[in-house]
Amino acid sequence: MNQKQIFLTNDDGWDAKGLEKLIVALSPLAQITVVAPANEKSASAHSMTLTRPMKLVSVDDDYYKMDDGTPTDCVFIGLNNLFDDDKKPDLVISGINIGSNMGEDITYSGTVAGASEAVLQGVPGIAISQVFNDLNNANKNAWEYELAMKTIHDLAKKILEGEFPLGKRKLLNINVPPCSVEECKGLKITKAGYREYGNDSHRHRNPRGEEFYWIGLHPLIWQSDEEKGCDFEAVKENYVSITPIQLDMTSYNDIDTLKGWITNG
Repeated sequence: MNQKQIFLTNDDGWDAKGLEKLIVALSPLAQITVVAPANEKSASAHSMTLTRPMKLVSVDDDYYKMDDGTPTDCVFIGLNNLFDDDKKPDLVISGINIGSNMGEDITYSGTVAGASEAVLQGVPGIAISQVFNDLNNANKNAWEYELAMKTIHDLAKKILEGEFPLGKRKLLNINVPPCSVEECKGLKITKAGYREYGNDSHRHRNPRGEEFYWIGLHPLIWQSDEEKGCDFEAVKENYVSITPIQLDMTSYNDIDTLKGWITNG
């Protein structure tokens, strides 16, 4: 029987703690190949580098960092150069991200982009993120990444032993609550919530008087609804949120409305 293969990437960098934990969680299930950015690429979205060449730098056996590449670069180049056309990996997993990727944040997320590029290349993709109450203490929690590791191990095992539950160009976006395995209430299938954004940008001046700007972190605030079925609500209640994401962003309900708007102009 051929050994299963899992391809890993992230947007926090090749030496991020979340990626280290992901490798530990998945190594018993499959042969692991890693291609991750040489530098942090958080909020890089689904960006691809077209204006300069990049290098794959070997860190260890089947472990590479992409010289200033984005998660999209890592998956695109990794899948098309480290694997034969007829023997792609069974699964691509992006993460474990340090911080949440919920609501409209998925459009900013380099973590989600890694999984998005996988499904564009015809390989099942999962993005997994660890929510923290305080990112400044992200690596100081006693529970560490235990729940995220258990979650991704169990889901990957289910997929490798069966099948991916979604169709083409669709991925799973997982957000893990900041709690222990014992405190977790289980898995919940969710929709993406409506994130509320502020204006956390700061203007400063350097010693030469030149202005520069710094974008900060927005608090996790969202619009609640009666169903309370979104990713934010699930994580708040200590559930692991699993959201099916499709890359087709067409607003089908508005097609007829737009046709009428055009013809009545």
